[in-house]
Amino acid sequence: MAHDKVQIGIVLGSASDWPEVEPAVQLLHEWGIRFEVVVASAHRSPHRAHAYASEAEERGLQVIIAVAGAAAHLAGVLASVTILPVIGVPIASSPLQGMDSLLATAQMPAGIPVATMALGSAGARNAAILAVQVLARQDARLRELLHSFKQDLARQVEKSSRQLEEKIARLNQTA
Repeated sequence: MAHDKVQIGIVLGSASDWPEVEPAVQLLHEWGIRFEVVVASAHRSPHRAHAYASEAEERGLQVIIAVAGAAAHLAGVLASVTILPVIGVPIASSPLQGMDSLLATAQMPAGIPVATMALGSAGARNAAILAVQVLARQDARLRELLHSFKQDLARQVEKSSRQLEEKIARLNQTA
């Protein structure tokens, strides 16, 4: 059964980051996990970002996912004012193709940890999964869901391996 309270906060530095995040949000929805999505820029709306993070724990959030491109300081700004785990997702939205975002998200000073994911939608999906792993430490339903998810991943690899092996066998028969 899904929790009544929102547990995961997803903060986008810009609404234009939404396409990268939407598949991760869909995964959370499928798993019955309550989340919220807001836009708050570390640079264009710093007071909004600060207020969001400083009130998050009090509102019952358990994890924050910060998604930002270019000079991606959002995750660090949020992490600086909360004790909640912050997961950063850098977005390739600048001429530097995400290298600036990746470094800005990963290179945090001691005392302000941010778990940094890969660039783009793969990173957003992994951020959602990591957030669920954090929640699963206190939730047996989520632990079981994650175990099933890992088993499904392994089955998908086995299936694709069999398909490739069959294709190669057919090629070898005609050689």
